[in-house]
Amino acid sequence: MITLAAAPFDPGALLSEFTAGRTETGAVATFTGLARAEAGATNVLELEAYPGFTEAAIARIADDARTRFDLQDLRILHRVGEIAPGEPIVFVATAARHRRAAFEACDFLMDYLKSRAPFWKKEHGPDGARWIEPRAEDHADIARWE
Repeated sequence: MITLAAAPFDPGALLSEFTAGRTETGAVATFTGLARAEAGATNVLELEAYPGFTEAAIARIADDARTRFDLQDLRILHRVGEIAPGEPIVFVATAARHRRAAFEACDFLMDYLKSRAPFWKKEHGPDGARWIEPRAEDHADIARWE
C-alpha cells in the first residue's frame, strides 16, 4: 500500500498494523525518516507532489521491489505539505520470508524515494526558503541498484 498524507502519522502504529497476523513472514524491515532542523536553519520542510502521478511512480518501483526481492508485502507512507522538525516524513516497511530480502528491499525503496520519486522539497527558515535537490551521495546510493 502506498499513501501520501498531509497529516502527521505514528510509525509505531503503522508497524503494528503491518505486522499483525503474519504467520508466514520471517522478517519485517522498516525505515522511518524524520525532518531535521538543520541546526536552526529549517523551521518547516515543505513537500509537494502531484496526486495520482506521484503514487503511480512510487507504485512502479514498489512492483520492481516486490519482484526483485521476492517480497510478501510492503507499505510506504510519505508526508506531503508542511512538516516540522522532528516529525516523521516517510515510513517504509517490507515483509519477506528472510531478513536479507526485507533489509535490501527497504534500502532499495528508500534510495528511490530519496533521489528519484517525484517530490519537490523546500526548506523554510530564518534566512528564507530554498529548494532541496538530491545530493551526490543520494545519486550514488540509487546507482548501486542499476
